[in-house]
Amino acid sequence: MDRLTRLPRYLPGIALCAAVSLAALGLEIEEQTVFGRAWLEPLVLAILIGAAIRTAWTPGPAFRPGISVSAKLLLEVAVVLLGASVSFATVMAAGPVLLVGIVGVVVFAILFSFTVGRILGLRTRLALLVACGNSICGNSAIAAVAPVIGADSDDVASSIAFTAVLGVVVVLTLPLLVGVAGLNNAEYGVLAGLTVYAVPQVLAATAPVSALSVQVGTLVKLVRVLMLGPVVLVLSMFQSRLREEPDELAPTIAAGDRAKDRRVAIHRLVPWFIIGFVALAVLRSTGLIPTALLPPMAIAATLLTILSMAALGLGVDIRTVAQAGPKVTTTVVLSLLALGSISLALIQCMR
Repeated sequence: MDRLTRLPRYLPGIALCAAVSLAALGLEIEEQTVFGRAWLEPLVLAILIGAAIRTAWTPGPAFRPGISVSAKLLLEVAVVLLGASVSFATVMAAGPVLLVGIVGVVVFAILFSFTVGRILGLRTRLALLVACGNSICGNSAIAAVAPVIGADSDDVASSIAFTAVLGVVVVLTLPLLVGVAGLNNAEYGVLAGLTVYAVPQVLAATAPVSALSVQVGTLVKLVRVLMLGPVVLVLSMFQSRLREEPDELAPTIAAGDRAKDRRVAIHRLVPWFIIGFVALAVLRSTGLIPTALLPPMAIAATLLTILSMAALGLGVDIRTVAQAGPKVTTTVVLSLLALGSISLALIQCMR
């Protein structure tokens, strides 16, 4: 009842985020009309529009509660709904060699990206966001990891913005490797699934090659998505330390309150939304979620994520993002090259 009485205080901020989200969706439609495809996803557009608004105008106190709940709680709900898109049966059908190889590639990529980021001077949480975004599933991984490690809006926006730009570049250039690297259609599907950030981008990168590439790429990508749970579990074990890093700025919208006690309670080792993610994945795999519900759940997850990205954009200080730009870009490029190299090495080992 208390939450219901507080509901009106959230409405102005949520309405503002919804307006930004609608603008992002409208721009995506315009992109498709003019160019035949959407070069920038609504997730990225929502951040850019929100950041532009924040640069020109600072939302007053009436908007802050709604922006905060959109950036955190609604984002966590979206992560839970993403679990309904994962089928364990499909993953297990891939075979043990490929599955172990994918896990190894993801672990290597995270460690490499994080190390490079720290060497280049990125703050700990920003380096982690970039590493997880590059290595697992782009925006979704960044969105899921951010509340666990206490990342602020600037870090989230920086990592998503730069990985998204390079994600488009990868989609456009990756098909060229089919001939250059001498890959067959199945091998190219493995490469695309291991290097491209989002599932829709995997489809865009593999569709011009073959239907087999699409199937293999999507399967490999789903296995990468499954790595999100274990990675967040590991990070949650160190969340108190990560939230108190001395080289970090004070948290803003995305971080929430950082824990003061370095000892993490057992029941808090796994964030509630990751438990929900795994639970829905299990229900999907056992057929307990009606097929008719899957498309609406996927749409709801997408819309909530766009709403959350709008909220993050509205909390971004452009000057901070600009300062991190060259370092983030260099980290993303180097980690992407390393990810592609280790992926090609895995393909060679599977021949």
